[in-house]
This record gives sequence, structure tokens and C-alpha cells, in this order.
Amino acid sequence: MDKMPKWADVILTPLISLVLAMAISALVILAIGESPMVALTTMIDGALGSSYGWGFTLYYATNFIFTGLAVMVAYHASLFNIGGEGQAAMGGLGVALVLLSLPLPHWALALPAAMIGAALFGAAWALIPAWLQARRGSHIVITTIMFNFIAAAALNYILVNLLRPTGSMDPASARFPDATHLPKLSDMALALGFEWGKNTPVNISFFVAVAACVLVWLLIWRTRLGFEIRAFGKSEPAALYAGINPVRITMIAMLVSGGLAGMMAINNVMGEAERLVLNAVEGAGFIGIAVALMGRNHPLGVFLAALLFGFLYQGGGELALWTTIPRELIIVIQALVILFTGALDNMVRMPLERMFLAMRKRGA
Repeated sequence: MDKMPKWADVILTPLISLVLAMAISALVILAIGESPMVALTTMIDGALGSSYGWGFTLYYATNFIFTGLAVMVAYHASLFNIGGEGQAAMGGLGVALVLLSLPLPHWALALPAAMIGAALFGAAWALIPAWLQARRGSHIVITTIMFNFIAAAALNYILVNLLRPTGSMDPASARFPDATHLPKLSDMALALGFEWGKNTPVNISFFVAVAACVLVWLLIWRTRLGFEIRAFGKSEPAALYAGINPVRITMIAMLVSGGLAGMMAINNVMGEAERLVLNAVEGAGFIGIAVALMGRNHPLGVFLAALLFGFLYQGGGELALWTTIPRELIIVIQALVILFTGALDNMVRMPLERMFLAMRKRGA
């Protein structure tokens, strides 16, 4: 019997951790002589108080959904993929090569082609760490973080020496053809007869991210492969006894994980920048770790946690713009959320377990 109900583990524990993180953040804001209420109001108004704010919040959330799902899939196989940063960067290269090489006449054709390119390049960047883990026992954390640095260096070389247009000083690729530009949600709103999110980067890839949440849920909880991934993640000896091949599961889980991280590029590279630039990922690969942890490695939780971190990103920008509170404070808040939902998870979980056990005993 579980020590506490599933809803308490999935909802109540992260919620209490979030409240604790916000309370400590409020103390930090007080310590620098600012008002926590003013800071909170500014963040809420800036991120959620208008369609403009929502447009940026959903744009950031789209990135975090993809990288959060990537961490989640690997985690269910007991693999800690922290290479989302490099895999997303390589996904951007895949998108750029597809869109600059193929004469695609419409975004409806360009989007699936770019998704395939992004997923293949992201998965390819996870392939060697997966093989080293499966065949040589090299720890996936070490290899994936090393591949983040290799990806950054490789992308820098490719952009400066291979993809940069002649005469350009900017280390970036040429702009993608106009026909491949993804429709923004603001354009879709205008087509329906109302104005929403004008001048914001959120685009149709947000719906692709939502669809990815559904498909990942089906994969992990409604397919034989998903059962094998979860069984292997829970107990490798038991999985071996059941005839599950650990090399196969390790490789598949990491390839799916890398593909999901790579698909983030359809949002930030294809949908927003409309060309490949240096540092396009902007830390979203690492934020995906916090999103997966806070979302309890469930697609619905990942979606909600991604919205939260999208709110923190957009709200943090507004905080720096309209107050004297430095933007770096938002990094402190993010770090506190990660700390309480990850490293200090048992500090919240154990008292709740004791409370629910006591309630059961009294009920009996």
C-alpha cells in the first residue's frame, strides 16, 4: 500500500515545495530592500495579465515542454539525461539543414520535414552516450554533459565556417525561406476575427508540444515498449528475468529522449528566429530537468511545470524592466524551485507520508 495517495504525491507535494520556494524568494527580495508583493504583482501582470504576456509565457513553455518530456522519458528507464542542451542545439542544426536544403513550398510541408530533421539530429546526438552507457557502462550523466560542450563547439564552427552567408559578420545561418515560416498564434487569432498576442513569438509549435505530451503518455503507459521502459527503470534484475533486453531499452529510451529535446528547435529556431543562431537553446535543456522533476515525470505534470517556468521567465523579464529588482533574482527563484522539488523533496514528502499514515490509522 502506498504511504500517501497518488494525488498527494503528484499535486500536493510539488505545490507545497513551490510555496516554500516562493516564501524563501520573498525573504530574499525583502533582504535587498524591495517589496515581495510588488515583485509578485509585476510578474503576474507581465506574464499573465495580457495576451502579450501570455504569448511569451507560452513560447517559453513550449521549449520547456519538449526538454521536460526528454528528461522524463529517459528518467523512466532510470537514465538521467542532462544532455538536452546539446541535443536541442543539434536539433536546430537539423532544422536549418532541412529548411535551407529542400525547396519546401509551404509551412505545412516544412513543419513535418523540420520535425523529422530536428528529431533525427537530437536522437543522433544522444546515440553515442546511450551506446556508451549500454555497452561500456559509462555513466550517462558524464557523457551527456560532455556532449553539451561538444555540441556548442561544433555548432560554433559550423555557423562561422560553413553556414554563415558570404559577407555576413553575424555567426548565424541564412534566413529560412518565407514559405517555411510557421504561423504565429497571433496570426491565427486574426484569421478568426480577434486580436491576441500581437508581436509575440508563440506559434503553432505550441500545439505540437501539447500533442507530444499526449503521445508520450500513450508511449509510456499504453504500449508494451513503455511497460518495458518502466520495468527496466524500476528494477534491472527483474527486467532481465522477464526477458527485457537492457541494451535495447537503454538505446531506445535515450534516442526518444534526444529526439524530443531536438524537436524544441521547431519552436525557437524555425518558429521564432527563422534562422539558426548561436546559443539558440538559452538554457532550456537544463530547465527541462527541473520541469520533469517538478512534473513528477508525468506528461501532464511536465506541461504544468513548463507553464510555471514560462511564467518565471517572462515574469522575470518584466521584473527587470519595470522595477529595480535585478533579473538575476529570477535565477535564484528558479534555483529554489529546483532545490525544493528535487534535492529537498523528502523534506516535504516524509511529513506528508506520516500525516496520511496517521489519518489511515485513525480511520481504521
